[in-house]
Amino acid sequence: MHSTARRRRQLAESLRRDGMITDPAWLDAFRRVPRHAFVPRYFLSQPGGWRAVDRTDEDWLDHVYADQVLVTQLDGDPLAWERARRQGVVRGNPTCSSSMPGIMAVMLEELSVHSGHRVLEIGTGTGYNAALLSERLGSSLVSTVDVDEQLVRLASERLSLCGYHPAVEVQDGADGFPAGAPYDRVLCTCAVSEVPVAWLEQATRGAIVVTTLNRPIGAGLVRLIVMPGPVARGRVLSRDGRFMPLRAHRLPDPVSLPEISGPVRATDLSAEVVLHPSSRFEFFAGLALPGVVPVFRGEDAFLLHSDGSWARVTTHTDRTTVTQGGPRRLWDLTEAAHRQWTALGKPARQRFGMTVTPQHQEFWLDDPDGDYRWPLH
Repeated sequence: MHSTARRRRQLAESLRRDGMITDPAWLDAFRRVPRHAFVPRYFLSQPGGWRAVDRTDEDWLDHVYADQVLVTQLDGDPLAWERARRQGVVRGNPTCSSSMPGIMAVMLEELSVHSGHRVLEIGTGTGYNAALLSERLGSSLVSTVDVDEQLVRLASERLSLCGYHPAVEVQDGADGFPAGAPYDRVLCTCAVSEVPVAWLEQATRGAIVVTTLNRPIGAGLVRLIVMPGPVARGRVLSRDGRFMPLRAHRLPDPVSLPEISGPVRATDLSAEVVLHPSSRFEFFAGLALPGVVPVFRGEDAFLLHSDGSWARVTTHTDRTTVTQGGPRRLWDLTEAAHRQWTALGKPARQRFGMTVTPQHQEFWLDDPDGDYRWPLH
């Protein structure tokens, strides 16, 4: 116990030092809540798939109290961990994780909670985030929902063992949780393709919604203020965050890779500038390329659209080349978008805002009534 208390303090201090936490109350919550109680076992990525780790492994606590995401479920399969333990490594797609504590801290601070606020969390997952909320506000003011019955059962058990008793229910997060409404704050720890209007209907006037968006290019965090209507308006946050999608909002698998044919030409725009999350241009690229999905294969990056349009971008040692096909030239559109972005002063993501109404959801640059607006889809 002494070892984990020290590790909790070290994690909290590292989050403070890196600027993820500024509020002393959240700093105290991270010091008090034992993350290891909520991730007694997890998967670590390694060549060939995933390795199963638990408290019998020497590096278990090292990863638990590092600022890293810990995958806790593959393909929704409760038996995958035992199988990985037997086989040494398994393949699979993550369907639940304990998010990086750093991005959790950023989102919690963006909620701007005060004593007495009622909070709805969408995406219970391991229960660690609900424990942090309960530590800060008191369990009676926290509701958390998840569509996965097994996750809800395990999270509820672990929360109870740690002395936290929020409302933990099996519920499709897209529907909110009417039984606990109205809420002063809504926090979604999974990505949504659009902001569910149910969240706004169950929120008080002036409530804050913090979520991340499920977009193939240019995903990220948004912070919205709820107004009558129900309507919400707010900003894209400067700090980025990428999360697994709400299950009801999962994007379809990318269309298959095309047969490559046609002329090859040079381009001054690299795939990294367009697609890397750290790029200032990536968010704008997502606005200019609705429905376009990136796929990476070795040195090649593909842009694919369901209408059959495609572009393959290849990085060479000294140059970048592109081949395009289908009804639209996607890389030509990308280059035009980069020129427009440059002419607008290369706006970073925090210059963009978002408006949500029951009829329409859109992004805007600088001014919600200005000339530069893009539909969410």
